[in-house]
Amino acid sequence: MNLGVVIGVVNQKGGVGKSTTSINVSAGLGALGKKVLLIDFDPQGNSTTGFGIKKKTLDVSIYEIIMGEARPQEGIIKTRYKNVDIIPATSMFSEAELQLADVEQRNYQLRKVILQVRDDYDVIIVDCLPSLGVLAVNALVACDRIIVPMVCEPFALEGLAQLMQTVKKVKRAANKDLQLMGIVFTMLDRRLLASNEIMRDIKRTFPSDVIFKTEIPRNVRITEAQSHGEPIIFYDKSSKGADTYKRLSKEVLEKVREMERKNEQ
Repeated sequence: MNLGVVIGVVNQKGGVGKSTTSINVSAGLGALGKKVLLIDFDPQGNSTTGFGIKKKTLDVSIYEIIMGEARPQEGIIKTRYKNVDIIPATSMFSEAELQLADVEQRNYQLRKVILQVRDDYDVIIVDCLPSLGVLAVNALVACDRIIVPMVCEPFALEGLAQLMQTVKKVKRAANKDLQLMGIVFTMLDRRLLASNEIMRDIKRTFPSDVIFKTEIPRNVRITEAQSHGEPIIFYDKSSKGADTYKRLSKEVLEKVREMERKNEQ
């Protein structure tokens, strides 16, 4: 790969599997031999704890980096897993939303950070916070592509439409390269009629090439893995959750390769 592709995992709704997807796709791509940096861009810090990192021990997190108090290289932590590094987040990061309000070029802070490390990685994944405020816009301005985890529940399509409007605005104003890589259905229970109907609606609304073939089932082992600070693909290699995230990682990698082929033409 030539230079790091930046992929945001985005949904303004919480509890849809954003951090779970960020953790496991990062680990999956690392296992496939790609050098990955995961940026935890959410004050809840679920990606940080999901890799077994204790927030109390951190001297530098994304907060200090985004506020210009530390260099990105000072905050990067090597995880226990091959090829995967992380810039962690703590609850302090929530203060950045207000503090950036008066900063010139406030929407470009994450992009500036990523430019300093982009050449060191094949893929940079940004676990975005569930909002559409200044920090969320920062993430969209910095990304080449976005992955949208979706839980098939009432009003999912409306929320998705709202997110795509924001993406369109950011694309027009600040990041012409931003595109939807794909929608991935998470916590899916095929037994629920309502879920199947919502999924059908989304598939009718969006072209098939932006809907991942891999669907992530509702799986207790995935949740368990996170509480143990491990990606599911290492915590329980033979579980259904591990299998689906391995397949999703391969799909993401194929889409990254497609991007590269287009760039080389």
